[in-house]
Amino acid sequence: MTRVAPARPAETPTSAFEDEGEAATPALLPTLRAVWLRELLLFRRYWPAITFGSLIEPLVYMAGFGLGFSALVESAEGRPYPQFVGVGMVVTSLLFAAAFAGMFETYNRRCHQRLYDAVLSRPVDVWELVTAEASWIAVKSSVYSSVPLLVTLAIGLPAHLTLLLVPVVTLVSGLAFAMCGMWVSTLVPAIDWLRLVVSGVLTPLVMAAGVFFPLDGLPDWIQTVAVVNPIYHCMQLVRHSAFGVLGAGDWLHALVLVAFTAVVWFLAVRGMSRRLLD
Repeated sequence: MTRVAPARPAETPTSAFEDEGEAATPALLPTLRAVWLRELLLFRRYWPAITFGSLIEPLVYMAGFGLGFSALVESAEGRPYPQFVGVGMVVTSLLFAAAFAGMFETYNRRCHQRLYDAVLSRPVDVWELVTAEASWIAVKSSVYSSVPLLVTLAIGLPAHLTLLLVPVVTLVSGLAFAMCGMWVSTLVPAIDWLRLVVSGVLTPLVMAAGVFFPLDGLPDWIQTVAVVNPIYHCMQLVRHSAFGVLGAGDWLHALVLVAFTAVVWFLAVRGMSRRLLD
């Protein structure tokens, strides 16, 4: 594999970490502050490109499915189909924004820019680095995912008090999807393999999550896959919160998401430690 030349120092600023000084202690809060400062400095340069893709793609899907299929499918689960799909786009927007950043950005910074080597030369542990990086990705992805929800509100989604829970669900889910992407990035031998993960794993899981169609009308084996599909549990929490129909069963969806977040955090820390320290 051809090595890509390291990025210029201006593109991977590490001064935020150096500001902590030699006496800095390995605590999560200073690492969070340093990572977020670095990300904000970088985000000012590339935000138009990444924001355009993260916002336009789900809106295109909303127009294609919501307006196109609404002529054939009037409603789904008792809701107007455009609203059903619009809420589903909240999850797909969140998933791909978080997972893409977790996979591609962290792989590039670890293997090509060698940024994480510079970070770990400071008094910073791998778990702190993983948590800080994933937290930035989660917040950014959660903000992007709010756009389809706002559009769905504009086309007629009733405003419920439980809508306030949607950002909470997307934030936790974004953290999980980001760390899952970071873990996957430590498993592949080259960055091109990540495209296979997107097309061969993420896309089928989205189709088995009830984003575009209710799972009740799909084959039984797809409904079985949905039980172990974290995207499905995220989808159920977001949809029930948006439609104001939360019930006792949603506690199970929440527990699955929390458990999934804990597992992928452990896997991401272990994978990054193996790649950066071993």
